[in-house]
Amino acid sequence: MKKAIALLLVLVMALGLAACTPKQEPQSNTGSETGGETAEPFKVGLVCIGDENDQGYTYNFLRGQKAAQEKLKADGIDVEWVIKYNCISGAPVADANQELIDDGCKVIFNNSYDHAFAIEDLVKEYPEVQFVGMTNENFYDDGLDNTSNAFANIFEGRYLAGIVAGMKLNELIENGTITADKAIIGYVGAFNYAEVVSGYTSYFLGARSVCPSVTMLVKFVDSWSDPTAEGDAAKALIADGAILISQHADNTNAAVEAEKAGVFHTGYNNDMRSVAPNASLVSTRIDWTKYFYDSVKTVYNGGTLAPDYTGTTANGEVVLTEYNDSIIAPGTKEAVEKAAKGIADGSVKVFDVSTFTVKGEHLTHAWAKDTDGDWVPDSLEAIINGEFKESYYQSAPYFAIAIDGITIVE
Repeated sequence: MKKAIALLLVLVMALGLAACTPKQEPQSNTGSETGGETAEPFKVGLVCIGDENDQGYTYNFLRGQKAAQEKLKADGIDVEWVIKYNCISGAPVADANQELIDDGCKVIFNNSYDHAFAIEDLVKEYPEVQFVGMTNENFYDDGLDNTSNAFANIFEGRYLAGIVAGMKLNELIENGTITADKAIIGYVGAFNYAEVVSGYTSYFLGARSVCPSVTMLVKFVDSWSDPTAEGDAAKALIADGAILISQHADNTNAAVEAEKAGVFHTGYNNDMRSVAPNASLVSTRIDWTKYFYDSVKTVYNGGTLAPDYTGTTANGEVVLTEYNDSIIAPGTKEAVEKAAKGIADGSVKVFDVSTFTVKGEHLTHAWAKDTDGDWVPDSLEAIINGEFKESYYQSAPYFAIAIDGITIVE
């Protein structure tokens, strides 16, 4: 049984940083007719931190939404999606949700962590509307029947993408392009939050599982979506010696800078070969199709949503994009396939505590850790049978431990 773990993070909301794009985008299936009258479509709201032009984070959600819409249409469910774009945090997010409520939406998805803070009052005021916070934990234990969290085990996908990176580093070492001590990955991170820390740590562990000499430099941009800062961070990491760039950032700029510099790259949320054909090896992403489809259908049929949902690799909700066959190292696909099977059958544990140290010591127990590095006591141990059980007690990541081999740079 899942239970909430004492988390982690002290978050600072940037209230009202930007207004949501006023444009609404209804996307309706063809209405059905009964007795000569056109039935009203079932309205669903989606509040996005960006728009599809990021070709990353929000684009990935919209891809899942559109695929779910087609599946619902095939089931005879007439859905009209009303979408709000470029809603970052604070009052604009609350206003967007209020507009969707007033427009008759029965379920509203919010696609960014900070959104949940902005609608804490609205979810209480409108118990007849189902609110879903995607990629957050705020609704997990609020005691309300109309709120839900949803996330997926993206750390599994990052581990597999890390293997792709590690295999490429091995190839560069073997052909004499670099020496083993120069196998340096640069990672562009959004914030120093558990979601990001969990992601880059699992990625690093995946890379190190095949390339033991790898090290990682991480640079935070303090924004979920800042194209310029993301590009600048990638350039700085390359200048510091990174020969492969990865990212937890919403846009494609890190990939573009890797392409310009002649280094390699793995992406997030979208296949980035179009902007980095000679650099981007593969990407990993969450496929939101299943969750959108299941959730909308549940609410349409009068049901309520589970308070916390975790998508998995086994269910096809965490995936790798197509490989860049022209530049991946020989044996990459086989190595990834073997690891993926191991994750599925439990023989490969992403956060196996025997595979990493913290200040030179292997962990024997762990709770959540806050952003200052202090242990937060809790009755629930996060390490079970030698593995830090990420997203076990709740869907949102809570691994926030600084392990050896990874350096944060300013």
